Formats: sequence, C-alpha cells, structure tokens
Amino acid sequence: MVDAGVVGSLILHGPPGTGKTTLAVLVAEALDAHLERENAAAIGVPRIREILAAADRRLGDDGRRTILFLDEIHRFSRSQQDVLLGDVERGGIALIGATTENPWYTVNSALTSRSTVIEVRSLDENVIRSLLQRALEDERGLGGLAVVLEHEAADHLAAQCEGDARRALTALEIAAMSLRPGRRSDGAEPVRIDIETARSSLGSRAVVHDRSGDGHYDTISAFIKSMRGSDPDAAIYWLAKMLHAGEDPRFIARRIAILASEDIGQADPEAIQVANAAWQLVERIGMPEAQLTLAQAAIHMAMAPKSNATSSAIWNAMADVREGRTQPVPRELISGMKAGRAPDAPAYRSPHSAADGVGTTDYLGVEKAFYEPTGRGDEADHAERLEKLRTRRRERRDES
Repeated sequence: MVDAGVVGSLILHGPPGTGKTTLAVLVAEALDAHLERENAAAIGVPRIREILAAADRRLGDDGRRTILFLDEIHRFSRSQQDVLLGDVERGGIALIGATTENPWYTVNSALTSRSTVIEVRSLDENVIRSLLQRALEDERGLGGLAVVLEHEAADHLAAQCEGDARRALTALEIAAMSLRPGRRSDGAEPVRIDIETARSSLGSRAVVHDRSGDGHYDTISAFIKSMRGSDPDAAIYWLAKMLHAGEDPRFIARRIAILASEDIGQADPEAIQVANAAWQLVERIGMPEAQLTLAQAAIHMAMAPKSNATSSAIWNAMADVREGRTQPVPRELISGMKAGRAPDAPAYRSPHSAADGVGTTDYLGVEKAFYEPTGRGDEADHAERLEKLRTRRRERRDES
C-alpha cells in the first residue's frame, strides 16, 4: 500500500509495545503525509471537526494528505465515528487506528468493514536484544553515555518483557540512569548493567490476561487445547497463568467439565466424574486451595484417552432434528398402550426377557449410526460391542 502510494484506513491490533504507533509514523513519513496523533478515548467531536477542516485546507493548499492516528480505537464512540467516516470514505483523510483488543469483537463494524485490519505480533527475543543494543549505540538513545549491557542482563530483559519493546527499553533506561554513567565523549569509564540491575529495573512481570478481553479468551483456549492435545505440562502452565491473573476458578472448572464430555467422553467415563467432583470442590473450598483440585483435574483430562465420538453423536443427531429429518416414535414404543389406541401395534418386548438382556426392538424406525466409537481407551470395547448390538437389531429387522 505504501509502495503504491495508496493507504486507506488501517486498524493495527496487537499486544502493547510491538510498534503500532511507530508503524503509523513510518507510513506517514513514507507518504510525506501530515500525521495527527490522538487517543480515541479522549478526542471529542469538536476536535475531530477541527482536524478534518485542517486536513481539507492542507490538501487544497499543497496537496498534502493527512493521516489521523487514533490509539485505543476500540473506545471510539458512534457519534465520533459518524463525524469522521464521511471524510475517510471521500479520501480527505486517512485513518490508522491502534488497539490491543481484537477489533472483530471490540471495534464498531462500520469501521472494520471500511478498513484493512493488520495483526501486529509480539516481538521475539532476538528482536528485543537488537533493539536494546541499538538503544545503547544510537545517539538518540543512550549512545552518548558510557554504558555496557552484559549478555546475561540482555537475555533477562529480552525474555521477561514478553515481546513488549517499550517495557524492555524503559527498563534499560532505568537501569542505565540508576548507575549514573558519564559521557563517552568525556572519556568516562563505562558502567555495566548486570543481571541484578536488570531484574530490579524491570520490576514484577505483568501477566497479560484480563477477564473479558483477548487475554481471557486466548489463555483459556490454550488451556483447553493443551488438555485436548494430551500435554499436561502446558495445561498446568496455562492454568497457573489464569489463576495468578485472578481468573474465576469456577469458570475454569466449567470448561474442564465441558472438555470431559466433548473431547474424552466414553474413552474414559471417569473423566466426567473427576470434572464434576472438581467443580463441586472448587465451589466448596475456594482459592487458594482450589488450585490443587483444578490442577489434578487438568492433569487427568490431559492424560485421558481422547475421543470426540460422544460430542459428534449428539451434534449429528441435533443436525438431523434441526434439518427436519425427525422420526416418528415406532409404534412398539408408544407410551401407555390402552384399548382403542393403536390396537394393531405390536406389543413392546422388554430386553430383560432376552437371554443376554439385549433389546432387538427397532427403537428408531430407521437405521442410523450417530455414535461411532474411536477405538481409544474404553471405546475400544465399545466399538466391538456396538457392532454386535447393531448386527442383532439389523438381523431382527430383516426377519420382520
């Protein structure tokens, strides 16, 4: 878009400190556009009108476009949006919005439908190290000061900032200034930022997890998928992250219970009992002791054999019902057979009258196979037994 010289509305979303604002500045510089920087939570309609009027004058005077950068665009109100969208669509001003939230859930659909949405991802540790080194060498950073960052300290800052360059650079500046370095031009002896200085400058590690936004949904998703993927170590880590961040333990217990049926089912029928017991204990004992109960339940789910046969069975049956393929109740199964009601219906045959206790009644009226055991865990026995049961009923149907 920059190479073509055509930049419409953009929405940049991603974690803090990953360069969303910097990217907007670089786009404006590449296009030689005037950049206005505002926060969507603080800007009012009068200020928006003022920016639009100035953008029109600028475009008429020298043909220079204006880019409006709005931080926290998920806080942009309907009234603000109504004032701005007309000019954005006419091309009088380009809008670049930034948010740490998922725009598909938090940004007004009128904005997302008119914008190119770009995900900005967390920076990896090698990139953070490069930024730290550049800050130490560049005159716009700490380049004029006699400071040396030890490798161990650089590794610590890169690992602990969770991909947030702003946090890493702030910690580096705090560490450097706390040592009161002299200037290189004065021949000052370099001061060294060691691991202990780096630790104290960075402070406590912030857990990126909120109870209503992306942190909430992304972390519970990772937790569930780790249990589903039979990785107890990953499941315990994501559980610990949620509990440390203050997630409701009852919410976690509910999700474990869902997984017990959805992803384990009859492969390990004990799993749903464990999930139910965990849920009840969480309600009764609360935190912090409930973390032990949740950890035990999570490990059980991760180690259990997996099967989605139960969930597939009910989903497929629901689809049949929803799409109108409902079956009438077979006459033999009609409740309360009385004189004058379906007098020609065959008498119901209880399975207890059979030598093996297996019913051979046509219970559905049509041959359907909703439950298909996977052959894992207890379902290995189910698969063999189910085939025998279906064969018995099929033979009985053929005889009739």
